[in-house]
Amino acid sequence: MRSRISLYIMAAIYVAAGINHFINPEIYIGIMPPWLPFQTELVYISGGVEVAGGLLLLPAASRNIGAWIIIGLLLAVFPANIQMAINYYATKHPMLWLALLRLPLQFVLVWWAWKFTK
Repeated sequence: MRSRISLYIMAAIYVAAGINHFINPEIYIGIMPPWLPFQTELVYISGGVEVAGGLLLLPAASRNIGAWIIIGLLLAVFPANIQMAINYYATKHPMLWLALLRLPLQFVLVWWAWKFTK
């Protein structure tokens, strides 16, 4: 039962976060590394992948695929999390602590998704 609740929470988080990419793309564009091209498009693509990964977690038949998609996404967006910490440090943003906490949290999220690859 605990695993099922964890699964539903994870799916809801990724679906909601993915939808937020479409509602508030400027937040995500603002943390994109400047060397990445097509930033707006990448925000929408990553949002769509996030929604798809979250939804694929729900049916047992596609759970493994959904979990691997989420792991890949978490690794792919890690440079944006680093960029956010750099931006917050440079501007002395009051939420720098949260940006720094987010870096190791990414690996916890990878571990959480990995639990559903089995």
